[in-house]
Amino acid sequence: MTTAAAGSPRTYQVRTYGCQMNVHDSERISGLLEDAGYVRAAEADEQPDVVVFNTCAVRENADNRLYGNLGHLRPVKAKHPGMQIAVGGCLAQKDRGEIVRKAPWVDVVFGTHNIGSLPVLLDRARHNTTAEVEILESLEVFPSTLPTRRESTYAGWVSISVGCNNTCTFCIVPSLRGKEKDRRPGDVLSEVRALVDEGVLEVTLLGQNVNSYGVEFGDRYAFGKLLRACGDIDGLERVRFTSPHPKDFTDDVIAAMAETPNVCHSLHMPLQSGSDDVLRAMRRSYRSERYLGIIEKVRVAMPDAAITTDIIVGFPGETEADFARTLDVVREARFSSAFTFQYSKRPGTPAATMDDQLPKQVVQERYERLIACVEEITWAENRKLVGETVEVLVAVGEGRKDERTGRMSGRARDGRLVHFATGELAGQIRPGDIVHTTVTYAAPHHLNADGAPLAHRRTRAGDAAEAGRAPRTPGVLLGLPTIGAPAAAPAPTGGCAAT
Repeated sequence: MTTAAAGSPRTYQVRTYGCQMNVHDSERISGLLEDAGYVRAAEADEQPDVVVFNTCAVRENADNRLYGNLGHLRPVKAKHPGMQIAVGGCLAQKDRGEIVRKAPWVDVVFGTHNIGSLPVLLDRARHNTTAEVEILESLEVFPSTLPTRRESTYAGWVSISVGCNNTCTFCIVPSLRGKEKDRRPGDVLSEVRALVDEGVLEVTLLGQNVNSYGVEFGDRYAFGKLLRACGDIDGLERVRFTSPHPKDFTDDVIAAMAETPNVCHSLHMPLQSGSDDVLRAMRRSYRSERYLGIIEKVRVAMPDAAITTDIIVGFPGETEADFARTLDVVREARFSSAFTFQYSKRPGTPAATMDDQLPKQVVQERYERLIACVEEITWAENRKLVGETVEVLVAVGEGRKDERTGRMSGRARDGRLVHFATGELAGQIRPGDIVHTTVTYAAPHHLNADGAPLAHRRTRAGDAAEAGRAPRTPGVLLGLPTIGAPAAAPAPTGGCAAT
């Protein structure tokens, strides 16, 4: 394929790495480009006119992955004059002009604070035939003011804040995303209503630390109030949130989860380590007793709650006794799933200069033991659901083997992945529809339901999926006094969930 012919719209492709915040930021990037007249390239198109990399800087191999992908595009671009490559996200915020130095065929580098500048930077780079690097130190425009091309007809991300006030020694994100800025509740709710009006059934409230929501306007109970307010929105069937921080977790949030019918009984709460000494070195201002106490309160209020977490293995100075304590907490917490990571040294973080960096083989061996422990528990927890009826919101892309097995997939209310047989309803169930089915088999990471569905409800989200429509929301201001006149319409933002 050649680049866009004169008069035809230029095509684009966004490649996203990292957390939910980045996925949501990519929806904004797509919305911006389409507002500027670009058209999304077909999936099979190996040479769009513009390729945008929305990067992550959390993992150690993020740099290698980016530069490897940029290297693969170099000969493609050389054969297609006019093609442009842009790099944004956390790695762009961190590496800045270094990206163009290492990969001089890149046309635009933009940071986490100026996503809205991308179309202008692309135009300027094309006009000047030189790379444009623009990295701001603070937000130019809140992401929620930007148009959005939503990827799902049935589920939507809604940012309640951007940035982070924590100082975890392993995390580079606060320095790249800035201090926490909170949206006003009315703006969040208007965006949620706009999504529901488009047929969306489920929203996930996003923040680097959702529990500290309200710090900007002096209300430490603001997050619980927001959850309850979501319960008053007609047509909104599921509310999730990520990620909370144990240090800010209040009993009021637990009560709001338990008392608000559309708030799902699922909680993703990062542990990071079960050792108090390691938590202290990580500058995580809670201890394992406090963490387990929150989980106990959640389970008293919601016995069916599914609790997931993040765990880092091999933090500098972690001893075998420290690691054993992490395994103890995992066994006591009974997580339904865990995202596990080997500690990765990130330049610019305090942990990167700490003594006692552990040998790779030690970290790997502990990591494998952690995985075995987690899977033993998640499998046991999932087996408890065999014979139970679950409500599944049918999804796209969750089941890689669905076509071969004749199943469809989706998420139960507690967030578990369910692969289900369609029976006589084959061809009638659409993504976004609701199915009730009985669990027949459990694995460590999913459930199977191989009997015929007990019930199937067609939804407006399913209608939209069948028609090939995805919600498109215009921008809505975060409602902060420093951002100027409020806008009349709604939409969201992004960030990283590894708090």
